[in-house]
This record gives sequence, C-alpha cells and structure tokens, in this order.
Amino acid sequence: MSSSITGNPKSLFGALSDETYRAERHASASNPGPKNLALMQLNPNSDVPPPTDHGVVEPFWYSFDLTHRRVQEGGWTHQVTTRELPASKDIAGVNMRLTKGSFRELHWHLADEWAIMLSGKARVTVFTPDGAMFIDDVSEGDLWLFPAGAPHSIQALGEEGCEFLLVFNQGNFSEESTLLLSDWLKHTPPEILQRNFGLPIESIAKLPKGEPLYIFSSQEPEKSLDEEVAEVARHAAKPKMSYTFKASTMKPTKEGEAGNVKVVDSRNFPASQKIASAIVTVKPGCMREMHWHPNGSEWQYWLKGKGRMTVFPGQEAARTMDFNANDVGFVSNMAGHYIENTGDEDLVFLEMFVALEFQEISLNRWLRALPEQAARAHTNLTAAEIRKIPEGDRPLLR
Repeated sequence: MSSSITGNPKSLFGALSDETYRAERHASASNPGPKNLALMQLNPNSDVPPPTDHGVVEPFWYSFDLTHRRVQEGGWTHQVTTRELPASKDIAGVNMRLTKGSFRELHWHLADEWAIMLSGKARVTVFTPDGAMFIDDVSEGDLWLFPAGAPHSIQALGEEGCEFLLVFNQGNFSEESTLLLSDWLKHTPPEILQRNFGLPIESIAKLPKGEPLYIFSSQEPEKSLDEEVAEVARHAAKPKMSYTFKASTMKPTKEGEAGNVKVVDSRNFPASQKIASAIVTVKPGCMREMHWHPNGSEWQYWLKGKGRMTVFPGQEAARTMDFNANDVGFVSNMAGHYIENTGDEDLVFLEMFVALEFQEISLNRWLRALPEQAARAHTNLTAAEIRKIPEGDRPLLR
C-alpha cells in the first residue's frame, strides 16, 4: 500500500485549485509496484488517505475473515483478540456457529461473556454461585451475559442452527483456553470421579474420553422451554435476574431520520455490570456524529453495510479506514471519531465498552453549550454559523 502524504498537504503542490490538488495528490500516491488489489479496493481510504490524515496511528482495523476458523462436527469458531488487534487490550471477540441441535459444551471463563445472536435461535443455560439455574431461548438480535466463573451452555435450535458473536472483557482472552467439563473429567482420576459422583466404575467408564467435546453434534431438546424451566426448578433455585435481553424487540433509545441507537448497559440489563454496548443503525448517506467516549475504549463489530471512520488520538495524528460486514474496529480511550455510511444500504454496527454505563461526548453539543464568544474564538465561525451546528442529543446526522 502507498504511504500517506504528511505535513501540510497542499504546500506540496503550491497554490492549486481543489480539483487540481486532488488530481496531483492521486498522481503522487500512484503505486506501480506489487499490490493486493482486492484489499486496496476494500479499503480505498487507506490506499489513498484523505489529506486530513497525518502521522502514525496504531492499527484499528481487523477482520474475522482473516482469522483461522476452528471447524468441528457441529459447528465452527474463530476469534479476534489482542494477538490480532494489539491495541485492544480490554476486549476480545469470538464469532461462532452451531448446527441444528449442536452444543457449545458446558464450560466457564475467566472473563464475562456478552453475546448477540446474529442468526437463528439457541437455548442457553447458566448456573450461578447461589445455586440458581437460568434457562432461556434467544433469537436473532437478542443478547445474553454470562458472568465470569458461571458455568453455561449454548444449544442451537431449528433447521438453520445459529450464529452469534461473543464479546469478552479481556483482550488476551482465548477461546482455546476455556474451562471445559469434558476436559476436567478426563484429567481427574477415575476413583475420584467414583467417590464424587457416587457412581460405579461402569458408569465412570462412559464419560467422554480423548479430545474435549468443545463443539459437538446432538439432538434438539425434547421438551419446550417452559417444560425445561419447570424441570430445572425441581433441582435448583429460581434466578434472581435475567441473563438474557431481548434487544430484538427493544424500542430504540434514540431514533431519527438518520437511523437509530439502542443502548444496552447495566441500567436496563442489570446482569451486564462490566460490559456496556450500543447497537447503531446508520441510514445511507448519513453519519454517526463526531464524538468520543470518556469512560473506555470502543471495540466495534460491523454487522451489515459499509462505512469509513477517522480516528483522532491526538498529537496531530489521524487515520481513516474503510469497514465492511464482519470487520472489527477499535477506538482508543478518549480518541475522537465519526462513522460515515458509504454504502447504499443501512450500516449496522456494535459499540462495546468495558464499563458500567454507556457514555459519550458530542462535539456538536459541546460547541453549542459553550458561551458564544468562546466558540467563536476557537473556530473563527460567526455567531450565525455556530447557531447552524446541530444542537440537542442527535448522535446520527443526515
């Protein structure tokens, strides 16, 4: 890829018209040598960056489509962690699919697990330290939160199975190092298993051997959700809270002609005490306004459409990148940014934070809230021009 033209871009070409300047700049950025055309076409703003880009900004783009996919009988998984995106030290993501009836084996993690269903349906269970068993069915667009240390399972329902995104509040998380039931049993002496379970050696011999189950094929549940809820209630306490959230039917937190935002955090999903999120839909030709977040770095997952984002971390540095579905984005703590829908369909993406609540600061709202003289002094705009800046809580703009 070509390098960015830095410094004062127009000074490189003298006093040229904007049209001539753009043509000269593209000529200077020409790259006759080896190139990955497919990648350049996906990210034109990285190949020939806008003249406002400057300096060195740590990488903030990666794609699940570049990662190794672990395929097993019953589904697959792949992940983007700090190993693939070094800047993201607080959050990692896992994309997983299960075929009809298949299980993600009973297991638990060192980190909290936040998830959104991308397609299909699943039945989830989670067992809490106070002895409660929670069980529910989730559909496309719904969420769940499994606290660190709480054992849980996921089973696909229906002919199409399911696919989901998992988000963990631990950047160096690895889906390969979860604590699996079958792995533990395999590494426990048989006589200890006999004493623990109160079972004869013939029964212990039936337990899984060899490689851990991890993802495996099975039959769909024989009972309905209500029947299974009644069944587990005979052996376990009733949960004190819900560990799923029906975001698919949630009314948007903010909505307008430019799109909508659904904010899900501890205030409306009490189980999610350590992970806050926003599900953002931006209409074609519209943008997520210039803003930043005062309480954490932003980890993004792009679900649909395409767009571009410029990240400004300060110190005269800025970089612009293009994003498509199944990409991951990252905005470091406090860095200013915007997101523009550059396609002809709705752009949908997730904003994820290791935080109790979702917080943001809008550049527009800040400028409009200042005393008029202060705003004029800092921008060289007239009072009339400042009054044209959008006011109010408008995170999405036409």
